[in-house]
Amino acid sequence: MGQDEHRVYLLRHGTTAWSQTGQHTSRTDVPLTVEGELRARQAGQTLTALRPAGPVAVLASPRQRALRTAALAGLADITTEPLLAEWDYGDYEGLTTAQIREQVPDWTVWTHPCPGGETEEQVTARADELLARIAGIGSDVVLVGHGHFSRCLVARWLGLPASAGVRFALDPAGITVLGREHGTPQIERSNIPPWQQG
Repeated sequence: MGQDEHRVYLLRHGTTAWSQTGQHTSRTDVPLTVEGELRARQAGQTLTALRPAGPVAVLASPRQRALRTAALAGLADITTEPLLAEWDYGDYEGLTTAQIREQVPDWTVWTHPCPGGETEEQVTARADELLARIAGIGSDVVLVGHGHFSRCLVARWLGLPASAGVRFALDPAGITVLGREHGTPQIERSNIPPWQQG
C-alpha cells in the first residue's frame, strides 16, 4: 500500500455533559452521557462503512471519554496516546466561552491565551510530534480524541497554523478523514456524523 493510500481517521469522543453545555474540558475526566455512548457505537458503524478492510492502528487520548468512545466504536488493540489529549485550558477549565468573555471580551481558544494552560505553540509542537509519529505507520490510523486538538491536527496536516483549526468543525462522535493526493495532504471527508438508523 502506497503512502497516498494510507488515511488518518479522526474520531471525536461522544457527547459528555460538559460538551453539551459548552464547558471547556481538557484534564477533567468527564464520562460520556447515555446519548454519547449511543453516538460512539453509531460512529463505529460509520467508520466500518468508510474504511476498507485491512490493518489499522488505533490511538486514543488517555481521557475516559475518548477511550470509551474507541471501545464502543468497536475498535480493537487501542493504544493510549498522551499526545492526543485535549488542548490544556488551564484556568479556563470547566468554563464556557461566555463566562470567560466576562473577563476577556472576544476571547476564543484560537486567538487568546489560556492562563495556566497550553499556548498555541505548545499545541502545535504536540500536533507535529504526533503526526510525525504516525507517518511511519504502514497502515490506516484512527485517532480518537477531542474537538479542539483534533481540529489543530487537521490544520497541521494541511501545513496551516494550529489556529486555523477554527475553520474545521468536528462535532461529538464526528469523523474527519485525512489523506493525500499524489503526496499532497488533503481533507477527504469532514465532520461526518455518526450513522443513525431510521
